[in-house]
Amino acid sequence: MFFASDFHLGVPDATSSLLREKRIVAWLEQVRSEAQIIFLVGDIFDFWFEYKHAIPKGHIRLQGKLAELTDSGIPVIFFSGNHDMWMFDYFTEQLNIPILREPRLFTINEKKILVGHGDGLGPGDKTYKLLKKVFASKLCQWLFARIHPNLGIAIANQWSRHSRITNNAKGEDKFMGEDEWLLAYCRETEQKEHHDFYIFGHRHLPLDIPINGNSRYINLGEWVHFNTYACFDGQNVELLTFS
Repeated sequence: MFFASDFHLGVPDATSSLLREKRIVAWLEQVRSEAQIIFLVGDIFDFWFEYKHAIPKGHIRLQGKLAELTDSGIPVIFFSGNHDMWMFDYFTEQLNIPILREPRLFTINEKKILVGHGDGLGPGDKTYKLLKKVFASKLCQWLFARIHPNLGIAIANQWSRHSRITNNAKGEDKFMGEDEWLLAYCRETEQKEHHDFYIFGHRHLPLDIPINGNSRYINLGEWVHFNTYACFDGQNVELLTFS
């Protein structure tokens, strides 16, 4: 099983995004011979909105590779992130890829793995949690869909130019130690129910942190600077770098 997140395709510009997309496609081709299932854990696109008859232009190489994988019998599961929460049924209908919006537990070989993008979890960040509820509302989605795609996507692309992943250089996302809110979420969840592995994205930092003696928090990092992903071999999760 393979896990990757935070490709943020579309930023900071078309040229670098295309190079990143080709790198991701090469990674998918490399792991396909071993993959029993592939998890894409959110923010694959820096912006995505599905109009009734239109989707954002570009990223066709990734879509083609994903279609090739699912057509060959390799399941792909997509978790929406905060940048691509407005995914609806296009990937499911056209690529046979289910879209999950909340963390989901998977039990494989008696190992319990909790997977999710990670946004809005843990303590604090009340402003974002409120914004997420607004953006996830049917009313907000209906209103945005009334905007012509040319204008709506242009507005979103302008917004993306001010995003954290666009403006942060490598290393500017600092590890916050005990203040890491996803780490706090894992510890709180572990007190209620044991999980062997917690696998999230969103933080843009490759992390592998023990929760206790038999539980670990894995953050998948991102592909603008790190090209990191995780592999579960049936017993253990390893954080790796594609080059």
